[in-house]
Amino acid sequence: MFKILNKKSFLVIFLLIAFGISLLLTGCATKQEPAPTPTPTPMKTVVGLSISTLNNPFFVDLRDGAKAAADANGMDLIVMDAQDDASKQLANIENLIQQKVSIIIVNPVDSKAIVPAIEAANKANIPIITVDRGAAGGQIVSAIASDNIAGGKMAGQLIIDKLGGKGKVVEIEGVPGSSAANDRGKGFNDAIKTVAGISVVAKQPADFDRAKGMKVMENILQANPEINAVFAHNDEMALGALEAIKSAKRTGVIVVGFDATADAVKAVNDGTLTATVAQKPKDMGKIAIETAKKVIAKESVATTIPVALELVVKK
Repeated sequence: MFKILNKKSFLVIFLLIAFGISLLLTGCATKQEPAPTPTPTPMKTVVGLSISTLNNPFFVDLRDGAKAAADANGMDLIVMDAQDDASKQLANIENLIQQKVSIIIVNPVDSKAIVPAIEAANKANIPIITVDRGAAGGQIVSAIASDNIAGGKMAGQLIIDKLGGKGKVVEIEGVPGSSAANDRGKGFNDAIKTVAGISVVAKQPADFDRAKGMKVMENILQANPEINAVFAHNDEMALGALEAIKSAKRTGVIVVGFDATADAVKAVNDGTLTATVAQKPKDMGKIAIETAKKVIAKESVATTIPVALELVVKK
């Protein structure tokens, strides 16, 4: 009986050893392939765009041009609306700095008030591009804008020609302190002062706003029984001025705007607005994004990039 048990034990041990060797050989024969390393998703470049106000068709077009270009170039665009408030724009840019965006494109509310925000971005090593309006300080890698002085002169010369060198003119100004208002006003007045027979009888800001433009024009009409022409620093104010002139039943008043927004071009074609100086806001937005892409890639860019202007009159 003892021998039989030993034989059985030996048989069991033998089978266990054989099974173990089989498992070992199987493991060696079946080589486990390592799991593939996932390909990392490339990080998108994030661009900040701080706009003075989106309550203006011109800047809506600028934003849309930038958005289309950013999408085409695989960039994320963060748009912030300052609502024509310089302090809000400072807070917006500080927000963009905290988000560590790659670059910031700024359309300043006020050329001087924007300087601390630009300097904060400089300190954070975030490049700054200005678009449509300039800045009075800080380090800017590129400024993209129309020649607003030339545009103001263009508007002034048209009024001179239409009036035959004689008449009383009103100037409705944009946001005080903005480079666009400063430059358009300078160009316009440089043209007008060359003609002795034309005088600027009233000049008042309306902050690039249509409703304010209408109100300002109402007040000017009450104080001035004779007005021959109006130059407004943008189309929104020009269209507001037109409404005031119409309500006051004044006729024969030349009104010239600036920007060539869709409403203004329609008014020109309808014969109610005399002319508008055409900027190309969508092109500005597109150029700003393309310039930002070059800056991020460490390519050289021009410090100033002009965008062409043209005078729009009824055909």
